[in-house]
Amino acid sequence: MPLYLLPLAMPLPLLAAAAIAFPGSGRCPKRAGLAEAAALVSFLIALGGLAVLVTQGAGTSGLIGAAGIGLSSLLDAVSVTMLLLVSFIGWLVLRYARTYLDGEARQGAFTGWLCLTLAAVLFLVQAGNLVQLAAAWIGMSVALRRLLLFYPERLAARRAERKKRLFSRLGAAALIVGAGLAAWAYGTDDIATINSMARTGGGSALTAVAAGLLAFAALLKSAQFPTHGWLTEVMEAPTPVSALLHAGIVNAGGFLLVRFADLMLTAPGILAAVAMIGGFTALFGALVMLTQPAVKTSLAWSTVAQMGFMMLECGLALFPLALLHIVVHSFYKAHAFLASGGAVEQVAAIRRPGPVAIPDGAAVGRAFVLALLIYAAIGAIFGIAFGFGHKSPQSLALGAILIFGVAYLLAQGLADAAPRVLTRKTAVYAVAAAVGYFTLQTAAEWLTRGILPATPAPGRLEWTLMVLAALSFGAVAIAQAMLPLWSGHPAAAGLRVHLANGFYLNAVLDRMLGGWSARTAS
Repeated sequence: MPLYLLPLAMPLPLLAAAAIAFPGSGRCPKRAGLAEAAALVSFLIALGGLAVLVTQGAGTSGLIGAAGIGLSSLLDAVSVTMLLLVSFIGWLVLRYARTYLDGEARQGAFTGWLCLTLAAVLFLVQAGNLVQLAAAWIGMSVALRRLLLFYPERLAARRAERKKRLFSRLGAAALIVGAGLAAWAYGTDDIATINSMARTGGGSALTAVAAGLLAFAALLKSAQFPTHGWLTEVMEAPTPVSALLHAGIVNAGGFLLVRFADLMLTAPGILAAVAMIGGFTALFGALVMLTQPAVKTSLAWSTVAQMGFMMLECGLALFPLALLHIVVHSFYKAHAFLASGGAVEQVAAIRRPGPVAIPDGAAVGRAFVLALLIYAAIGAIFGIAFGFGHKSPQSLALGAILIFGVAYLLAQGLADAAPRVLTRKTAVYAVAAAVGYFTLQTAAEWLTRGILPATPAPGRLEWTLMVLAALSFGAVAIAQAMLPLWSGHPAAAGLRVHLANGFYLNAVLDRMLGGWSARTAS
């Protein structure tokens, strides 16, 4: 139907704004204002796409092109969610950048590349065919590299771009080959048809290889261990770039796995590998984040951890939850980066209600038991309301991992020195977290029903992964809660130094890629 072509109009205002911003590429506050208006128009078109989905249902537009190569739009709950997310955050970033870059000598070039990057992401998340998907994937990487090198005189920026260029090329090659194998196996390059055939007909050795290559591309795009180094150095680019990454760029890997969810389910071994890599990346990034003194560096390591957790969700076949994670984390982290300039002042202005509450081992133990009891009680209530078979074991295990973070807060409230108001607040936080998790998970599953496959019953491998993940995250949460008791130990001080440097993996990779060979001073 012609209405399904509407999303293809979204990138057009941004492309026009880029064409206007590039000429001269100097200071151009008026042209930056036009780019902001173009992003707002794209967001309004996304709202129109939502209206089409609600009234007409999901569908794929006709192909604009020839010989099977061209543009088409796949309109469903996944693409509309991503279109709304990308266009809204893109509008906010362009609005912020208009003031942030005001007076910069190359404001026009920055605005132009920002618009081109957003346009590429919009083409990607609505792609109805594999050719468009691969082209937008490559175009997004090329435009992003130009933004990372906005200050080319910075040596650290060049090192980050060098790593990003390598991983982008490897990921693009894997995506192209994987997409080609999928098209060969199913006899079409239409993404909706491929997912439908995978859901009904299963997979083969060829489709397993295709799924593996797509997963490899996703892991590289989302900065999974040990390819995370470029993301932790992204602060060398202007702050709007850090926020823009969360508009479907660094989380494009998760989107790719969600988009090909039916194909990925035909290769459970590949999903298990994704879960293991994602889980380790989440643990590694979270531990390093705690040792970072700089606000933006800490936020970057937090993103590494969150992308790892997103991959863990995909690996456990919790695709609706992964999509929800993309949306929630994108809004939170984009705001965090845009507000990072005033973060130090905000923390300094906080007035503590009393002495710092340091929990002992007994308080930590009570906190974790209480958190799990609250989680089990809320889960039972939702089970009665929606049926005990409604929740998969994978989603329950993931919820238990999330509640460990709340247990850390509860431990502060149960410490001997904690004021009663803090104890009450942490208890409320624990209940709110459990209710919020089950509510949002139920809503995500309902909104994507029929679009994303249901989580299959876990086998022996999946049970092993869930137990291993729960034990690992639980151990880290306990260690974090008891860290104040251990902080004075020499071993803890030494470990903190190694963690602060990410166990030097980034430096090793820089040396391997020749990053230290440059002699130009930053």
